[in-house]
Amino acid sequence: MTVEAPPDLSPAPTSPERKPPTRRTRANKRIAVLYNVDYEDARPEIDPGWAARAEVRLVAAGVARALTEAAYETHLVPVDGDLASLRARLGELEPDCAFNLCESLGNDARLESAVPVLLELLGIPFTGSPPEVLSFALRKDRVKQRLEAAGIPTPAGRVLSGPDDPCDLQFPLIVKPVREDGSVGISSGNVVHDRAQLARAVEAVVTSLRQPCLVERFIEGREFNVALLGHPTPRVLPLSEIDFEALPPNVPHIVSYEAKWSSGSVEDLGTVPMLNPMLQNGVAARIRKAATEAFRAVGVRDYGRVDVRLAPSGVPYVIDVNPNCDLAPHAGMARAAAAVGIAYGSFAGLLVRYALRRRRATGTAEQQQAPTRSVTQRPLY
Repeated sequence: MTVEAPPDLSPAPTSPERKPPTRRTRANKRIAVLYNVDYEDARPEIDPGWAARAEVRLVAAGVARALTEAAYETHLVPVDGDLASLRARLGELEPDCAFNLCESLGNDARLESAVPVLLELLGIPFTGSPPEVLSFALRKDRVKQRLEAAGIPTPAGRVLSGPDDPCDLQFPLIVKPVREDGSVGISSGNVVHDRAQLARAVEAVVTSLRQPCLVERFIEGREFNVALLGHPTPRVLPLSEIDFEALPPNVPHIVSYEAKWSSGSVEDLGTVPMLNPMLQNGVAARIRKAATEAFRAVGVRDYGRVDVRLAPSGVPYVIDVNPNCDLAPHAGMARAAAAVGIAYGSFAGLLVRYALRRRRATGTAEQQQAPTRSVTQRPLY
């Protein structure tokens, strides 16, 4: 790592070509919209997560357009994994805030946290969860352990590294890759009813994605997406239920990779999100409570989505906590916000304001605690 020399603090010579820096007003805050472009180096036929990664460029374009319309100075910044180049680009741009949409680097979701780590080191406030939360939430087994420790209902699960590993859970079960999101690696064949099906599903995940599996009890029942928005106190937006009625009888009621990313497929057409589903008040309250507690237990910030399966007994089981959910204008997070009168441009602007507010709060706290701080030290995020 190259150590940069401290800045020269001596007065600059007077020159008619050199102007003092202009303080940016709210109307011309400079926002860098960061998004990963690792899908460009992969082929859809061999990369099981290609469609999910490719979608982010459209999300970034939509966010940039919304922020530009809201009078922000917006710059799209593709991230290809070269963090030195990204650092140089951000140094040239000097953004007031980064809108972080990076979900992977080098086709590896485990590197999702690298960009926010860099942003923290550069002292650039950014939208969404901090890097340690993004890394933690990617590990479904660790999230499950934390949910269990907090007393939040979640299906019993086991981590299997291969098809011959023992599993003492009662069927039916669902097999998930342990460190993917966006339903990568999940198809109708991942819901299994006997040992032979379990072995095949585990083998398929381990072979294609080169990682262990989280095997969970499959909760038969209704599925809900719970969107939460706000910092420091999250607000639960209107509930959304997945309507599985149009799925063929032999297809399990899950939101598979095909349902999310294969437009027009049987799974896509058979998994229809419906806002404000019919629920008894007490049941809806239990779902919101479980989602809010899961959001806080994992440490999600600004926005996120918690997926819940409602068992016939009325117990809401948390099956996923997603701190980096899809922010496309047509996706569930934006739909839920629109249902309470938050238009897409306002939604994007809210996330920017949360980040800028944290920078102001951090700066004020540091000034109060350390008024003699060296002028060469930059505050972290």
